[in-house]
Amino acid sequence: MKVALFSNVDDILSLLIFSVMASSSGSALNKELQCSICLEVFTDPVTTPCGHNFCRTCLSECWTNTQTCFCPFCKETFSKRPDFKINTTLREVVQHFKEKLKLEESEVFCDFCDERKQKAVKSCLTCQSSYCDDHLEPHLRVLHLKKHKLINAVENLEDYICQKHERPLEMFCRDDQVCVCLSCTEGEHRTHNTVPIEEESQDKKIHLAKRQTDVHQMIQDRIKRIEEIQDSVELRKRNIEEEKSSSVELFTDLIFSIERCQSELLKMMEKQQKEAEKQGEDLIKELKQEITELQQEITELEQLSHTDDHLHVIQMCSSLCSRPHTTNWTEIRIDTDVNVNSLYRAVTLYSETLKEKLSQTGLKCVQKYAVDVTLDPDTAHPYLILSDDGKQVCHGDIKQNVPKNPKRLDKSYCVLAKEGFSSGRFYYEVEVKRKTKWGLGVARESINRKGTIWLKPENGVWTVILRNENQYKACESPSVSLSLRVKPEKVGVFVDYEEGLVSFYDVGSSSHIYSFTGQTFTEKLYPYFSPGFNDEGKNSNPLIISPVS
Repeated sequence: MKVALFSNVDDILSLLIFSVMASSSGSALNKELQCSICLEVFTDPVTTPCGHNFCRTCLSECWTNTQTCFCPFCKETFSKRPDFKINTTLREVVQHFKEKLKLEESEVFCDFCDERKQKAVKSCLTCQSSYCDDHLEPHLRVLHLKKHKLINAVENLEDYICQKHERPLEMFCRDDQVCVCLSCTEGEHRTHNTVPIEEESQDKKIHLAKRQTDVHQMIQDRIKRIEEIQDSVELRKRNIEEEKSSSVELFTDLIFSIERCQSELLKMMEKQQKEAEKQGEDLIKELKQEITELQQEITELEQLSHTDDHLHVIQMCSSLCSRPHTTNWTEIRIDTDVNVNSLYRAVTLYSETLKEKLSQTGLKCVQKYAVDVTLDPDTAHPYLILSDDGKQVCHGDIKQNVPKNPKRLDKSYCVLAKEGFSSGRFYYEVEVKRKTKWGLGVARESINRKGTIWLKPENGVWTVILRNENQYKACESPSVSLSLRVKPEKVGVFVDYEEGLVSFYDVGSSSHIYSFTGQTFTEKLYPYFSPGFNDEGKNSNPLIISPVS
């Protein structure tokens, strides 16, 4: 078997051209030599350990301010940052390719060369002809020819001539936004605002330069968003893996009847991860498509910024600068948290032992959303007594001398927290030890503050209450009696705003008390506290906001 050896880059380039032409896909060679980040032909190409090539600058910018280095094409991650080494063979292939492209570009030839046509260097708008260096000489010497309008050689000279007067388009009418000749300015455009075409071209270039800067920034913003989306998907994947490990431990000692529960939980986690990955892929695909379009616009803008073809600049400026705005990506996020509560609620629990373990696990998961809560004295009923640090409240026998305030609750013996929440998740704990009455939960900002508050979700209050020392109720419509095995001494309250969830936990036994589910929150929510009547000292102990351990 004979082995073909390629002695130089031309041989390699020829093979590449042959391979591309022979390909059933018909892809152009420049696609083979194109960086997938900037979508341009490679500049100083470097190769990643996975075998993909990128411009050195593009890959360096992609890995700036990121802890994990990955291939932008196949997403393979690398344990350490690879050293950048220029692929010299590929660089030479690219250079030869660029040179071949330059030679193949269309050229304008002199209209007056008899035998071998020479390349034209200038076109005369007055004569409507193109000239090489030799035949251009009279235009540089003869007095009346020196007055002719010369431009860089172009093929379509008729586009630069007024079709009505057959004179060069030397002026621009700002009223009608068209190029005109001097005869036009003396006729139908006589009263219009006209300027030399060179002046208008410079103004247009200023706008194009600004647009070019804006497009560059949009590209950088989208590259950054791609990295953030990839990081969010990866973070969610790690969170899923942690939850999967925790769930596996939870199910190992349980009997066969709860194996189905384990399977359903893992399937749901996998589904959430696949949905997150699919969302990330779709967003990245859309971002890359925008980058492709913006990069194409950059190429057009760069070409216009260097051309002396003033008419072309003017004609293209309006269409380029009026392109529609792109998507605002700063508003788009991928949720990296695992909604354990919604997962647990969706799974049927078959064993009392499993219920206890799930409650313990669920409490640990919500406790990480602990917030610092302080009572708001401006909302407290006049008969309530608050501690100086705003962490305790009890009912007093004497009405307090408090200032009038539109925020104050004047009929219901309760108080709200200073802190309100209009998104996300939050959790706090309250000590209810040795009390015979209390009420805890959250209330929306617009609750009735100058009248009796009826504790129902439709009135904007989500609470669990204790009455007569051992009667626990969830204030639904109608109320739900709760059967608790032990009397809670500390109650945890968890809210997931977007999920529409308010959950209550017995912190001491790590057990779940009750959850309001499927709620719709549209206002800011405030923690709600009602210590109950003093009842001649039987219920004198305060409600105490305690730190979450």
